[in-house]
Amino acid sequence: MKTIKHILARYTGFLWALLKPLGVWGVFAISAIDAAFLGLPMDVVVATYVYQDRARFLLYVIMASAGSAVGSIVIYLIGYKGGEELLRKRISPERFEKFHQAFDKHPFWSLMFPAMLPPPTPFKLFVLAAAVSEMQFGHFLLAIFSGRCVRFLVLAILTLEFGPGFVQGAIRLFHTHSYWILIAAVVGVAAWLVARRMRVRARASIAENAEGN
Repeated sequence: MKTIKHILARYTGFLWALLKPLGVWGVFAISAIDAAFLGLPMDVVVATYVYQDRARFLLYVIMASAGSAVGSIVIYLIGYKGGEELLRKRISPERFEKFHQAFDKHPFWSLMFPAMLPPPTPFKLFVLAAAVSEMQFGHFLLAIFSGRCVRFLVLAILTLEFGPGFVQGAIRLFHTHSYWILIAAVVGVAAWLVARRMRVRARASIAENAEGN
């Protein structure tokens, strides 16, 4: 355990040595790299930036979100130019069909919702699935940016309120109980969508009755 902590400490120190000269662009760069190639500790990076420079927390949220959207273009291009076979190799046929149906019916929400969730959510699979389904490029970028904004804004608020230590504890909790947390999140979003649809129908019904009278 001590060896693992020592390695993580050295890795974190090396990462910050690279990011410090970049200033506010450091969070953009590391977020883009995380989205395009490597799985980096983005939540820890954003939380540290926010904690060290509280006055500009919103700027870090926007930069991290924009970096994630830009970096995801690499995965989008791979998927768009023939990523279906790659996606089929990584997931079961049943899960592939679920991805396909979800992006056919609700492409924006099917990408934005996973973008809101922290690791271990396999977000790159959703990005690849969006590209394979030929999701409109502008909607693709907006969905990722919007989802990441929600994620990093919540992270920033928690960091400002409780400090980075609480954030790291929450990340460990999500890793341990990710299955149940994801189920609860899905149920919550589904309930919100149903309530939203019911409100739209109620308004339409009221409008029709008003016109009839």
